[in-house]
Amino acid sequence: MPASRQDESKPLGGDEPYSFHPDAEAEADAAFEHYWIKSPNAAFDFDVELRGAYRSLQFRPLICPPYLHGTRRVILKRYPFSVVFRERLHDIQIIAVAHAKRRPGYWTKRIKS
Repeated sequence: MPASRQDESKPLGGDEPYSFHPDAEAEADAAFEHYWIKSPNAAFDFDVELRGAYRSLQFRPLICPPYLHGTRRVILKRYPFSVVFRERLHDIQIIAVAHAKRRPGYWTKRIKS
């Protein structure tokens, strides 16, 4: 049984709290489990890099380049994923933890919810 990822929806002391679209959280969990099956070390390294991306967007969201449909993204350095997010009035919403091989913009319907 893989170790579980901790809830990241609480602020880490940065400027903006963040929340997950339910599908984005499921994507992050599925990627963690995929790496866990291959190697627990790879899974933990993925989680560390993903948390770093969350901190980056929380503290300095505008450093991330504009992306599709009014979103921004952080591209992970060691794993083929990006964190797609948008700024809202009171928080930052993580819309997708998107694999680089998936069709760009597959997550756009999530912006409406």
